[in-house]
This record gives sequence, structure tokens and C-alpha cells, in this order.
Amino acid sequence: MKKYFSLVLFAHSVFALPFAMIGFFLGLADNTSPFSWSLFVLVILCMVFARNSAMAFNRYLDRKIDAKNPRTKTRDIPSGRVSASEALIFVIINCLLFVTTTWFINPLCFYLSPVALFIVLVYSYTKRFTALCHLVLGLGLGLAPVGAYIAVTGAFSIVPVLYSFAVLFWVSGFDIIYALQDQDFDRREKLHSIPAALGTRNALRLSELLHTGAALCVIAPVFLTQLSYAYYAGVVFFCAMLVYQHLLVKPEDISRVDRAFATTNGYASVIFAACFLLDTFLRTNFNL
Repeated sequence: MKKYFSLVLFAHSVFALPFAMIGFFLGLADNTSPFSWSLFVLVILCMVFARNSAMAFNRYLDRKIDAKNPRTKTRDIPSGRVSASEALIFVIINCLLFVTTTWFINPLCFYLSPVALFIVLVYSYTKRFTALCHLVLGLGLGLAPVGAYIAVTGAFSIVPVLYSFAVLFWVSGFDIIYALQDQDFDRREKLHSIPAALGTRNALRLSELLHTGAALCVIAPVFLTQLSYAYYAGVVFFCAMLVYQHLLVKPEDISRVDRAFATTNGYASVIFAACFLLDTFLRTNFNL
């Protein structure tokens, strides 16, 4: 299990999982449904299986590319800690578990499960033909809040869709920052990315634009539903983290990319989700 956790970088679940919790508890509030442990566990399992599938498939498909890149040659498959066949079997098992789990949630989740899997798996191919690969990654993670909402309600709604767009813009923006590390390698290997296509300065400007979109998407629910000061605090913190990571990474100095990518964005999602959940609790129990 330890080697598979390393293969899928389980700690990086901190990016999408908090937004899945937002979608889940938003669904409970909108549907006035009682909390269900069984449904909660099923949603968590769907998140785990989908992410395992996507991450392991990316490592499997990119194994030869990773072996050439000095930054990634120590990853599990190039280094031999996990074989390519083991990774592929792991992907297939997790895909089957994901679809099976959605069957126990509701029909809409089950019918949409192949679509969700297609999106999260196809990302791994996109860097081979389009610089928009960052947006496809954002779309894959952006399924989390709306997927969790559908699991509870069996329907769509505008507010969880806004959170999905927030994740799409947020993840796309910070993935562009992360890709700055490989722009020379990508050009040499004829791989596609925003930094390789536009250069460092323009890539950072596009990242800033995407993060502005993410900020607007977390602000927009204020005008569509009743929220309290706890949510406002979460919005302020989330937006501050977006600004902070752009202060860390400059066109002339990308040495702090890892700090901007992992630490800053991890805090942003967890604290924002915690503030949303606190807001829901306060409004439900104290009518604030």
C-alpha cells in the first residue's frame, strides 16, 4: 500500500477533496437532508478511486517521459519501485471500483461515471497535443464539488457549478505555475504547456487571470444564497493565498514554485472549506 500511496501522491488529495466536502454539505443544506454516514463514505470512496485512477494512469502513460526528465526520473515507475503493469492494473481496479461505488449512490451519478472517468483519464494525453492541458486538469478536479452535490441531491444547481468553475480556474492557474519548472524540457521533447508556448512572464499573467476567475467564482455565491461572516472570512483567506503564491513566483525567480504549489494551495482549499462548513453549521444551528 505504501508504494501505491507514493505512486498517486495521496497527500495531494488536499486540493480537490475539501471542495468535494463543500459540494456534499451544500447538497445536504439545499435538500434539507439528514446527514448519512453511508453516503458520506461512498462520496469519499468515489473521490479516492477517481483520483487514484487519474494519477496512476498519468504516471503509467508518462513513464518514458518521466525517465528523461531530471526532475521526475526518481518517480516510482522510472525508478522501478512500481512496474508499469502494476500501475496499469491499479488503474483498472480503481476505475471499476469508482463505477461500482456510484451505482450505490444514485442513478445520475452512475450514468455520469464514465464521463467523469473519461475526463480525468484523458488529461494524461493532452500535453502531447495542446497547451490547454492545464485546463483539462482543472476540469477533472473541478468535477469534485458538483459530483458530490449530485450524490446528495441527484440534480444540478448553479452554486455547486460555480465552485466547480472555481476549482477549474484555480487548479489550471497553479498548474501553469508548477509547469514553469519543465518549460525547457517540454520544448525539447515537443510537449505542450502554457509556459513552453508563451514563456515565463506571459504564463504567469495567464495564471493570474485564471486565479482572478477563481476568486470571482467563490465570491459569486454571496449574491445567490444566504451566507455568514464565516464564509466571508474563507473567501478573504482563499483570495489572499492566490495573491501570495504570485508574490512567491516571479518571472526572474521561480525557485519557490514548490512552496507556491503545495503549501499555499493546500492551505487555501482546506481553510476555505473549513470556513464554508463553519458557515453551514452556524446558519443551520443558530440561524446566523
